Amino acid sequence: MKIPALLLGAVLGAQSALAASFDDPNPEIAAIVSEVSPARIEHTIRTLVGFGTRNSLSDTVSDARGVGAARRWIKAQLEGCSKESGGRLQVAFDPHHVESGSRIPRPTDIVNVVATLPGDQPESRDRIYVVSGHYDSMPSSPTDGEKDAPGADDDASGSAVSIELACVMSRHHFDATLVFMTVAGEEQGLYGSTGFAEAARAKGLDIEGMLDNDIVGSSRGPDGRIDQGRVRLFAQGVPYGKEIPDALLPILRTGGENDVPARQLARAVARAGATYVPGLRVQIIWRVDRYLRGGDHFPFLKMGYPAVRFTEPVEDFHHQHQDVRVENGVQYGDLPQYVDFGYVAQVARVNGAALASLALAPAAPREVEVEALRLENDTTLRWAPNHEPDLGGYRVVWRETTAPDWQHARDVGNVTTATLPVSKDNYIFGVEAYDRDGNVSPATYPRPYFPPRLRR
Repeated sequence: MKIPALLLGAVLGAQSALAASFDDPNPEIAAIVSEVSPARIEHTIRTLVGFGTRNSLSDTVSDARGVGAARRWIKAQLEGCSKESGGRLQVAFDPHHVESGSRIPRPTDIVNVVATLPGDQPESRDRIYVVSGHYDSMPSSPTDGEKDAPGADDDASGSAVSIELACVMSRHHFDATLVFMTVAGEEQGLYGSTGFAEAARAKGLDIEGMLDNDIVGSSRGPDGRIDQGRVRLFAQGVPYGKEIPDALLPILRTGGENDVPARQLARAVARAGATYVPGLRVQIIWRVDRYLRGGDHFPFLKMGYPAVRFTEPVEDFHHQHQDVRVENGVQYGDLPQYVDFGYVAQVARVNGAALASLALAPAAPREVEVEALRLENDTTLRWAPNHEPDLGGYRVVWRETTAPDWQHARDVGNVTTATLPVSKDNYIFGVEAYDRDGNVSPATYPRPYFPPRLRR
């Protein structure tokens, strides 16, 4: 389609007009957000703390203490929620045997607890979105399986987010498949998430997004200031490995380093949060993680899956990776009195809104290209058609090259090519798919389509 130049003003101002049709709250997603319970989240966190330690090297036999008791309790909670949903939530242990490592001094079984909610739409069921927290904990030493390690914030808080959303969302229906995980072995070197991600890649699973929740429990910084209105979301740009994957080279060569899949996922998460949980701002940080730290989204990124990490706004390191003690009048240890359960619930609501938005929307458009066939001031985009039966159409989004988020949008209908009187030289473009209910996919950055003589 060709948009006449005289409509340029209308095109540039289209975003506000589209907001009413695409960004009004979906009642189903609003219901999910409203069903998140701070009281249940508090119960989950306090129960996990009550196991004394959940270190991956701790007791696996006792029903009262250690990592084994914790994972069996988590599985039982998820099975109870599955029963309430008519058995739709498929709950299982996901074990991975580790012989040894820098923080694994002896052969150890690292066991994730995984709950899968299959999608209802055959065309979308193989598309998967994962939410995760790690249920293991550590005192000052990651290899000490005997000492108390309450792990209330790191990471019973993230585990509580995943468990709560599994129980809430299993009562609702989605096109795509959702996976709710609590993983082990994070403190020893991301073993549980690595095992899952590597197995997923070996099986060829189509994981379109992974949300890691790690240290999302405290709104109070070390100076005592409280910030309940913000959560950080870390999103990788250029991969940190020695070699850049071939699939990313066309993106980087055309200035799209801020438009890799993980950052498109982050934008979609932030959009859902702003729509459904306006009291908690998602602060996107264009980094893979904090300095000197890492999380369970790393293995997913390494396997080529889009993944992001939620973390509280300001961390108090007196209450992370510390033996429980009082020293010089200062309380150390990751104790539940330092967790803001209402804040955790807000983080869970953002996660739930994002997961529901992603799993109800069509897949992000594939094979998106921008024509670079001639010198011109227009921009022509084309893409492969989506196959969802409820597809409504597509919209083109764009922004200035220095802007962090989309500034303009244009609904182009159910077509697979569109021409806009806006120069591709001056703007970053993307293409989104939407269904007939107005659910919108993340954007896909277009690769350049050059004349044959210029292709390499």
